[in-house]
Amino acid sequence: MNLLPRPVSYVDGGRLCEYRGWETVLVDGPPGGYRLLSSDDGVLIEAHDAAGEMNALQTLRQLLGAQAFRAAGERPSVIPACEIVDHPRFAWRGVMLDVARHFLPKREVLRYVELLSVHKLNVLHLHLTDDQGWRFEVKRYPKLTEVGAWREDSRFGDRRSGGMAGRPHGGFYTQDDLREIVEYARARHVVVIPEIDIPGHSQAAIAAYPELGLHGGGVWTDWGINERVLNTEESTVDFFRTVFDELMDVFPGEIIGLGGDEAPGHDGELVRAIARHIVRSGRRPYGWDEILESGPLPVGTIVASWRGVEGGVTAMREGHDVVMCPEQHVYLDYRQSDSPDEPIPVGTVTTLEDVYAWDPVPAGLTGEEPGRLLGAQANIWTEHLDSARRVDYAAFPRLAAFAEVMWSPAEKDPDFVARLAEHHLPRLDALGVEYRPLSGPHPWQRLPGVPGFPR
Repeated sequence: MNLLPRPVSYVDGGRLCEYRGWETVLVDGPPGGYRLLSSDDGVLIEAHDAAGEMNALQTLRQLLGAQAFRAAGERPSVIPACEIVDHPRFAWRGVMLDVARHFLPKREVLRYVELLSVHKLNVLHLHLTDDQGWRFEVKRYPKLTEVGAWREDSRFGDRRSGGMAGRPHGGFYTQDDLREIVEYARARHVVVIPEIDIPGHSQAAIAAYPELGLHGGGVWTDWGINERVLNTEESTVDFFRTVFDELMDVFPGEIIGLGGDEAPGHDGELVRAIARHIVRSGRRPYGWDEILESGPLPVGTIVASWRGVEGGVTAMREGHDVVMCPEQHVYLDYRQSDSPDEPIPVGTVTTLEDVYAWDPVPAGLTGEEPGRLLGAQANIWTEHLDSARRVDYAAFPRLAAFAEVMWSPAEKDPDFVARLAEHHLPRLDALGVEYRPLSGPHPWQRLPGVPGFPR
């Protein structure tokens, strides 16, 4: 059978059955797993839990064909007679969406929650703050959005080009907006993890409240690493304790992101203080692998390994749980080929085939490490993705390859690309996803003359 992700086992009855709905019962089995049986008697789903039932329903939708992914129109009425036994390889199957560099309206975030659910991905990591914008409403500190949510201009293309977009950019989510996103995701068994990035990538906060920073300045209009970081005064620590208290009130989940990356010259005390505050609040801190250099971290801290896999291996050996997201393999803003038609080509070439070939389990692990490999996430940074259309182009169909890697056994399917083209791209068409064609970008997806920085 041609599914994304692949089933663990499948028996095709060689005939079609009339689809009349389904019945679900809960049984023992791996978390998120299910058994789906389709016959003349109807569809029976045996699921380990509610997430398993959701995964089974997504498989059922795939069996019904691309038309089942349209919002309206003639509904499919037949389904193959089959038995499928399926469960995920990894518990953490995530996507990081950067809404700080370029703001995505709430409706687009909700659409991405739906797209994650369609692909049996179950974590949405929202990068809510950066040098270029603050997107989270903090009622105690309203200037964070009054000032920090807007910038006067944006670099257009790579920073070395000198080009600017010539227009302001901004937006933010109210706390009610984010509660709506969290609940919408919860109903689809997607966990939303918020991130407030400290002590670097904080220029938008410093623009709103200059006393937080070392050097002042406005909301940044450029890309790259900004050397202006937060200071370590106790008043700054207190400020961010309040910010994270409001964040944890809006996001009820266990895991809270605190960033910690690319902070030149910072000693790490602010990161450690906020990590301890998160733990005292009954939650788990989640940060980029630079936090390993901040000094002793609280028990329960989760590390996202983005500078290769070495940081993740080190973290597991130190007893921390890890999410793999190495830039060389799963940064979906990186260019998809070395063709000059690729719009704003940045980073290393990361093809669809490259993403599918990747294994999240790094070499060198013995299985004796005290920390666990929870899974992995693909990261979508949006410096050069200024609209939902551009995000679609960067993410798909590579995100479908990532989804299959995260769900399926480690063995690779040599027919993956053919299976994708025949069965899954029509589903993306039905969903209205403006993905990159396998043959290269459409003319309207190109940005000729806008320089990037390919490596």
